[in-house]
Amino acid sequence: MDFGLTEEQQMIVDTTRAFVEAELYPHEAEVERTGILREELRKEIAQKAIAAGLYAANMPVEVGGAGLDTLTWLLYEKELGKANYALHWTCVSRPSNILLACEGDQREAYLFPCIRGEKHDCQAMTEPGAGSDLRGMKSFARQDGDDFVLNGTKHFISHADVADFAIVWVATGEEDTPRGRKKLITAFLVDKGTPGFSVREGYRNVSHRGYNNMVLEFDECRLPKSQILGEVHKGFEVAGKWLGATRLQVASTCLGRAERAMGHALAYAAERTQFGQQIAKFQGISFKLADMAMELKAAELLTREAAWKYDQGTVTEADMAMAKLKATEVLAKIADEAIQIHGGMGLMDELPLERIWRDARVERIWEGTSEIQRHIISRELLRPLGA
Repeated sequence: MDFGLTEEQQMIVDTTRAFVEAELYPHEAEVERTGILREELRKEIAQKAIAAGLYAANMPVEVGGAGLDTLTWLLYEKELGKANYALHWTCVSRPSNILLACEGDQREAYLFPCIRGEKHDCQAMTEPGAGSDLRGMKSFARQDGDDFVLNGTKHFISHADVADFAIVWVATGEEDTPRGRKKLITAFLVDKGTPGFSVREGYRNVSHRGYNNMVLEFDECRLPKSQILGEVHKGFEVAGKWLGATRLQVASTCLGRAERAMGHALAYAAERTQFGQQIAKFQGISFKLADMAMELKAAELLTREAAWKYDQGTVTEADMAMAKLKATEVLAKIADEAIQIHGGMGLMDELPLERIWRDARVERIWEGTSEIQRHIISRELLRPLGA
């Protein structure tokens, strides 16, 4: 594994960083204070991102994306992750790679419009009674001739307010397993405006202002079988094939915010004087900075290794879980310590630190909680021993 960046990778990092600083940072205060990303602003920045070649960079060249390898994609994600989440996620959209499972007419209706910036998708798995235990979901679709009729509720569905359609996982049957009966899950593509499908306001969230979560409700929502993504009863197989790298994406955006917080802490420690000297010269501060740098490096190396192994075809679930777990926990630590170094000013909204600190909390919950990541890691360690 080569730890240096290629000329192309460095160019992508520099281009993305310049775009974030010029086009996203200037609007952070507005979004943070109002909790709203104005639609006209979203469209304006999206057009600039498309012109800069930064839109849908996670998708393969053959479908109109930038075709970045996993490591380069995560370097790009790290730079985007430094900005307010609503700005970087909905303005510089990266369509879910699960849309690569689209076939035939689905590609023209869903995949390609998302890559061109004409549509947005959202993922709908979580329910009020089924978070980490997805097979515990109550939402169900019964078959009625050539159609399926969906009923149920999903919540915590990110950016469903701006999405044009949802990728919805629901139970469509049951099967016997050595551990008892388990639900069979199917993924459906559901357009907004479909009768029986409604989107309502979700919960007020301390993290990621302007990036909203919504509640999705299905009441006798009838869909033709052409809306199935993948195969009937094979929803988990579709998710397992295409969604694994999402944890690396979370890790990388966390690294970006941690690096930004670290930069503020270093600059302040070098400038601020107390008792006649820079506070960076006090061991209580300098040791904090050393630990922050070491933890950030460890998280970055775990993430880069997992990205490299992903492209080699050797990555494991534990590799991706370790990267996600370490990066999210390191972000929380660095954000907290950066505020401590700044003292009271760290909590004022003149700086991005209080926002980074708030936003860090959700990262240890979504895309698999820290406990789930530890379960994945320990399971992989113990499985060869028969435990």
